[in-house]
Amino acid sequence: MANNNYRPEWQPDNAGSEFACTVMPGVMLDGGNDDVLKHDLAEAEGFKKLTAKDYAEGLMNGDRVKLSRAITIIESNASKHFELGQEIIQDILPYTGKAIRVGITGVPGAGKSTFIEALGTYLCTKGSKVAVLAVDPSSTLSKGSILGDKTRMENLSREKNAFIRSSPSGGSLGGVTRKSRETMLLCEAAGYDVILVETVGVGQSETSVRSMVDFFLVVVITGAGDDLQGIKKGIIELADTIVVNKSDGDNRLKAMAAMTDYNQVLHYLRPPTEGWKTKALVCSSVTGEGIESVWETVIDFKGSTGKSGVYVKRRQEQTLEWVRSMVDEYLRNRIARNNILSERRRIIEACVTNGKTTPTMAAKEIIGDIEKILFSS
Repeated sequence: MANNNYRPEWQPDNAGSEFACTVMPGVMLDGGNDDVLKHDLAEAEGFKKLTAKDYAEGLMNGDRVKLSRAITIIESNASKHFELGQEIIQDILPYTGKAIRVGITGVPGAGKSTFIEALGTYLCTKGSKVAVLAVDPSSTLSKGSILGDKTRMENLSREKNAFIRSSPSGGSLGGVTRKSRETMLLCEAAGYDVILVETVGVGQSETSVRSMVDFFLVVVITGAGDDLQGIKKGIIELADTIVVNKSDGDNRLKAMAAMTDYNQVLHYLRPPTEGWKTKALVCSSVTGEGIESVWETVIDFKGSTGKSGVYVKRRQEQTLEWVRSMVDEYLRNRIARNNILSERRRIIEACVTNGKTTPTMAAKEIIGDIEKILFSS
């Protein structure tokens, strides 16, 4: 049996459980040589085939490795992982729903990651368990993502009560992954009472995160040519709070002026949450000034909407939206996997590019084929 106490050279000597990684021993493959470590893959703990019950029990016990593996299963597009993933969700469902879910978005360069690190570290010092779900943009060419958010939150990653997970956006315009809702449930079952969802940051199109969180926070900066853009309707009118970041040093006066401008604009916009008045705040993610005020606003929001019933109503509406989105996704996948429809669409699209038919007629033909092939009785 190989030494299971192996530690990567980059891991500090006094590292604890905050390093959510497992280094597995090698495997002797057919045709290998004696220099390769001989170890049966089935005996390696990290590769043990786990059942849904194993994953659920691991989550309840705060096993970070099993949490990471469960998220990987949920995010997988492989059909063999779908059933297992749904069994895991079903088993842990009674233990979810107790965390407060905060969506954090903003323009690129606003300092979202630095803000989340400052907020998450503050919450950990107050005894909270914080899960950060950071979404990285996927390349339209290679389809890959850097997934480097954890390296940008160095201090937070050292906190034993913090869990950081980077996931690819998969090209979704809303800046959240297809499985973000399920991932939040897994983190809640693992005992994390604060879920911070950091989105890609693609401007005013980034709105779908609003449909899966309790509190929606928009991070903005001043002096970057974004002041006028930020005043426009769009994502700003979906915010429960606007935070002007980088309020320190020579930029503090500008940040205070920007906060005043935003509060004046918000006075004329309809708040996205019934019974809650959206306001703008300032903070510095570097010095930590204003971070406590931001979190107090989140707590006030939960208390206010909880008493009025808006909090529960929003959760219920989000669950129904989840159901509808899964139905839409199933239909899209079924259409995409049908070979006959794929061939018909290729022929029709070729007619459009050759100028033999109009886009409107082409769409009508494709829809007719879908109804005839998939939905005719």
